[in-house]
Amino acid sequence: MDVEAMGREAQKYVWEGAIPLQIHLHESEVTTLPHPSPALVLAPRMGYLPLLLPLLKPHFSSTLPPGVDTIWFEYKGLPLKWHIPTGVLFDLLCAEQERPWNLTVHFRGYPGNILTPCEGEDSVKWSFINSLKEAAYIVNGNCKNVMNMSQSDQVELWHSVLNGNMETYQRVSSKLKLEKVGDQYVGKPNSNLLKSRTNTGETDTGGPVKTDKCFTLRDAVKALLPELFVEKTLIDEEIPRIELEEESRAPSDDESNTRNEEDVEEKQGENVECCCPSDDAETKLKLVRIQGIEPKLEIPFSWVVNNLMNPEHFLHICVFVKVPQAKPLPHDR
Repeated sequence: MDVEAMGREAQKYVWEGAIPLQIHLHESEVTTLPHPSPALVLAPRMGYLPLLLPLLKPHFSSTLPPGVDTIWFEYKGLPLKWHIPTGVLFDLLCAEQERPWNLTVHFRGYPGNILTPCEGEDSVKWSFINSLKEAAYIVNGNCKNVMNMSQSDQVELWHSVLNGNMETYQRVSSKLKLEKVGDQYVGKPNSNLLKSRTNTGETDTGGPVKTDKCFTLRDAVKALLPELFVEKTLIDEEIPRIELEEESRAPSDDESNTRNEEDVEEKQGENVECCCPSDDAETKLKLVRIQGIEPKLEIPFSWVVNNLMNPEHFLHICVFVKVPQAKPLPHDR
């Protein structure tokens, strides 16, 4: 399978992705006995939790206390931000992915001091459009194409996200002219390769040999979170010692002997440092997860962006770090 076909397959996987949810009504909102059974829902990865209201309200309506419905969710006591895609919340909060994902739903007591107000689908829609504007500004330096969308295109784009229709989304979003990310390269040309080609008499009519290293997912994560990539500095004491021994074996005259003695004194006062990745260079990085996938860090970053980003044109990277285990306290004997 070529790279383009792999990209199409990845996009299809992302658009069809869903998370099984087991949703319990918070006990403070249960007014009947027995308690209602949890609702079992298959939630689209690219969807948003408040959009599940049409499925959940009929299931729990008979037990709710009087009041105005304002849906919100929590996971292990943590109120969940409704404007973050469901798949991103799951990837971020479940390092050990639980299935089904057990959530608690509320219809009363909205925590306005923690969560921004949400007035149903309209709030989610405009949050999506605003994120799309931000992405357009980052890519193009302005968001005119998003702001100038026709009403019909805007409705069709939003419905394609609601219904998980990738073909419709790609057709409408192409009008926004948000170009794909191209490959970027880092590093310097491989001088050994250039030398070998010269020695064999090969001619290169296509310009200089390109042996730069492609900018990878590892490079991107390292640029954002350099503290997770530990490097250690090695003090190499053998190199100056060997050099000095070789120099001291070949004095040609008194002047050269004097110069060698001066060099010895100078080099003995220096440490030659060799900065190289340690054997445990990524021990702080446990895993990277995007759209439920744990990709290899060597994958080109451009491929990741173009094929695993969400419809609002943001790439959500969930990074898990290793936490050092606390040493157990000694027991009294």
